Amino acid sequence: MALAKATQERVGVGIEIVARWFAYTGGLILACMAVMTVVSIIGRSAFSQGIPGDYELVEHGCALAVFLFLPLCQLKRGHVTVDILVDAFPARIKALFGFLGDLLIAVAAVVILRQFWFGFGEKVPFGSDAVRNALGMGYKPFFPETTYELEIPIWMLYGAALLGAVLFVIVSLYTVWRSLNWVLDGREGTL
Repeated sequence: MALAKATQERVGVGIEIVARWFAYTGGLILACMAVMTVVSIIGRSAFSQGIPGDYELVEHGCALAVFLFLPLCQLKRGHVTVDILVDAFPARIKALFGFLGDLLIAVAAVVILRQFWFGFGEKVPFGSDAVRNALGMGYKPFFPETTYELEIPIWMLYGAALLGAVLFVIVSLYTVWRSLNWVLDGREGTL
């Protein structure tokens, strides 16, 4: 009775590989931010000179890492849940609640991606008006916005995080499919 169960499982393997690599990249970014922070603090204490732009790098690196972690978190159902009441229900009802949760996360992921796309469109200084209008990017900014100290173009940071948001939507839609199959099977499967 499941909807293309074998295909869903094959697609899941590929999605998990990509989501894991995104998460590994996010972890590497956070590790680099931690090392850079330690080096900068030691430099400020010992030599009165820290790493220039360390606050900017930590701010944007952490934001990027969050978007890189979201797909794997959703795939593994790592979001915070309250299971006190749901654990008392039969397996099919638990699977239904899981499906509803995954559906709500998918809706939220689409809204986040949509808003992120609009933000990206406001920052990226490229493209003709016709192309920008066709893509829903809005007007081209008069000048490319950059970070204050290091002058990193903001559109590049938005673009990198946008990749994580796109994968988050893909994973969220996949988890809805997976959850629907679990509901049709009458129980939740293994992650």
